[in-house]
Amino acid sequence: MYKNARRMNDVHSDIRGPLYQEALRMISAGTDVLKLNTGNPAAFGFALPDSVRGALLEGLDRAVAYSDSRGMPDVREAVLAYHRGKGLTHAQMEDVFIGNGVSEMAEMSVMAVMDPGDEMLVPCPCYSLWSNSLRLAGSVPVFYRCDETKRWMPDTDDIRAKITDRTKAILLINPNNPTGVLYDDDTMKEILQIAREHELIVFSDEIYDRLVMDGKQHHSAAALAPDLPVITFNGLSKSHIICGFRCGWMVLNAPGDELHEIRDALERLSSMRLCGNTLSQLAIPAALHDPESTEHMLVPGGRLFEQRKAVLDVINKADGLSVVPNDAAFYVFPKYDKERFHITSDKDFGMGVLKNKHILIVPGSGFGWPDNDHFRIVMLPEPEELSKAVQAIADYLLELA
Repeated sequence: MYKNARRMNDVHSDIRGPLYQEALRMISAGTDVLKLNTGNPAAFGFALPDSVRGALLEGLDRAVAYSDSRGMPDVREAVLAYHRGKGLTHAQMEDVFIGNGVSEMAEMSVMAVMDPGDEMLVPCPCYSLWSNSLRLAGSVPVFYRCDETKRWMPDTDDIRAKITDRTKAILLINPNNPTGVLYDDDTMKEILQIAREHELIVFSDEIYDRLVMDGKQHHSAAALAPDLPVITFNGLSKSHIICGFRCGWMVLNAPGDELHEIRDALERLSSMRLCGNTLSQLAIPAALHDPESTEHMLVPGGRLFEQRKAVLDVINKADGLSVVPNDAAFYVFPKYDKERFHITSDKDFGMGVLKNKHILIVPGSGFGWPDNDHFRIVMLPEPEELSKAVQAIADYLLELA
């Protein structure tokens, strides 16, 4: 038997892992399964914004040829203007790279920055894209704990304790996936001070920055620490309902020319794949000039606002379930009482929910959470359907008691 490369041994994506594969088998056999595993709004009736549709139709001929490997100039200008509007002071056109989703940008940036054996501090829980990208590069994800008792804020004492002479960078995911919380500025500044003291490069995944509710405001890491080297990641998959377009970017921001070598490495990596999808690039300027398409979902009466309310209403009344309310994004990360319900494996719990209630969730361990007592659900179905689904999960827990 031919063996896979050893670098693949620790790579996993539980969002589309064994539970997802079992759900597909059940669907093929005629069972209806509610898939609450993936933040895929178009699958739940969210519509493509007219602004994006118009830009695609009007610009089709422009998308036929390869673009600059970093992206179309006017697209990069729109991205640069957006981030300057959020307080990035040093970034220039050459610091903007357009790619096939934040996923591609994450992989490229890790390859450009991290040597085999280098360590990056990453949050726990953490979206597995980042830990997987590090492992594929031969680098080491070192997980720092986020504290559920403090609204999932990163534990800065834990961050300090895990810095070694191999630590090269720190990752922030803000707003966070899977918890959906927005980090407060005091916590952000403390983390950035740690990066300053230890000369760490900051990776800041901010793809949910336009999906913040309750009047709260997101502040970019690069704006809070203009003296630090920060690579900011963002995209349109979630805010403008175009996940399948794979439309993302990264922006380098640092004083002087501190990121010159990394920018050069990214240019070479970008050239290897010729360019990002040019059709998707057409959507970026139109979307960034159309915040209303997103904002109407986030206020009372808007779909995301009402769907979050539906989830929280059920969890807050459920016996044995609790959750830190999310501030942003599509996700909540509930906790169950594993001792009371005799749960020793969150993956077995997820399989039980799938088999008995026909609902697909993602176990907390899929995000590196070690305690077998959490799961993530995507709050994208209509409120009534979502309420019934969360109640079914709560009922299943009681069946285990």
